[in-house]
Amino acid sequence: MQDLTHYINGAHVAGKSGRFSDVFNPATGEVQARCPLASTDELAEAVAAAQAAQPAWAATNPQRRARVMMEFVRLLNRDMDKLAEALSREHGKTFPDAKGDVQRGLEVVEYCIGAPQMLKGEFTDSAGPGIDMYSMRQPLGVCAGITPFNFPAMIPMWMFAPALACGNAFILKPSERDPSVPLMLAELMEEAGLPKGLLQVVNGDKVAVDAILDHPVIQSIGFVGSTPIAEYIYGRGCSNGKRVQCFGGAKNHMIVMPDADLDQAADALIGAGYGAAGERCMAISVAVPVGEETADRLIEKLVPRIEKLKVGPYTAGDDVDYGPVVTAEAKQRILGLVESGIAQGAELVVDGRDFKLQGYENGFFVGPHLFDRVTPEMDIYRQEIFGPVLTTVRAGSYEEALKLAMDHEYGNGTAIFTRDGDAARDFAHRINIGMVGINVPIPVPLAYHTFGGWKKSAFGDLNQHGPDAFRFYTRTKTVTERWPSGIKEGGEFNFKAMD
Repeated sequence: MQDLTHYINGAHVAGKSGRFSDVFNPATGEVQARCPLASTDELAEAVAAAQAAQPAWAATNPQRRARVMMEFVRLLNRDMDKLAEALSREHGKTFPDAKGDVQRGLEVVEYCIGAPQMLKGEFTDSAGPGIDMYSMRQPLGVCAGITPFNFPAMIPMWMFAPALACGNAFILKPSERDPSVPLMLAELMEEAGLPKGLLQVVNGDKVAVDAILDHPVIQSIGFVGSTPIAEYIYGRGCSNGKRVQCFGGAKNHMIVMPDADLDQAADALIGAGYGAAGERCMAISVAVPVGEETADRLIEKLVPRIEKLKVGPYTAGDDVDYGPVVTAEAKQRILGLVESGIAQGAELVVDGRDFKLQGYENGFFVGPHLFDRVTPEMDIYRQEIFGPVLTTVRAGSYEEALKLAMDHEYGNGTAIFTRDGDAARDFAHRINIGMVGINVPIPVPLAYHTFGGWKKSAFGDLNQHGPDAFRFYTRTKTVTERWPSGIKEGGEFNFKAMD
């Protein structure tokens, strides 16, 4: 069994705390590695290296920093399969899903190649008599990111790529459940030309998180995870004077109007509800058909599609729709919520509780579930399940469906399926949710737009990637200048005027 490391100042460093976390193969349930859990002193060592390296990097012109990002993109494409295989082995997601994880991170790195354009300031000539005014975007210094298990390649790149492109150093605390890919990404960044000490990977648990929140050198923190932890990190980080952006849980509704193409809607719900075993914050977990007839027809189309889903290990190749969930605890939590749904009166239309996979009986596989006639008071509606469970809440009208999504405490993503442009436009304008899909089930913006939810799905003023990333990882300095004139009437230069 392998002992993993931290990555500090350009080298793999063994853990010194004596504390470790098991890293599982979710398909077999076997422990395949141990992840070191850093102490406060180990985090401080990484911060010191980052602080020493950052000034020279900030003084490097943006075009040269962008060239490092260019080379990193080339290396990501070169090692795509290697990264995806490592990701699948620790997370459990299928190989195509794992490649998609890397690809969506790569696209943000591509966007960061445009750093010279994004970092340009503003200039006003003759703002007053002989006075010019201009602004500069300058790096913060040392930044940090705390990233989740479900996208161990994408979300770290969403954070460290713009931070580094802006001239900062970055401390990454990835999930201890699947830490290998972040370590590989740090190696590739240095192969791409990033100087040592600028990207540190410190593995850990709450001890490392609290050390990041309290360290006076760290200027900003990004986080993606559950809402309770997002609230904790946001509150403690802000109280310590840091710039903080935190993204929490989700309960994404997809409204299906009576005029929708129900085959298209059903196919969309299969991919959005069960892809990646439902372990993504943009998963559709609530279908809201409008009208009893629409609901009956939608359920009729969903059931055979769900029953055909193939669940298995990533080693089975493209023949698998989704893999196991990440840990045994995650599996038990999902199944516990399924039991609560039954106890609270929801109709379990497709029951995946007894799913077993021959040869992988100890793996963390969860069969697909479909609930109908769910109500807003039920736990399976209120809580983020983060598993292959789709719930159906029947709405009597468009206004009732809209109200369901608007009243929920989470506001990450939502979608509407309809042929009616007026309904779609009204939905997009009125809904109080950050990312909206119209006949698109998972409305994740591309890299040059920003990603972020509303309500209890996000904390902070700025979103991830796109222009907001360059705003988050820089601060603006405005200069007002006046130079006393040394020119006398007739054009002769008066040197005494400059004394």
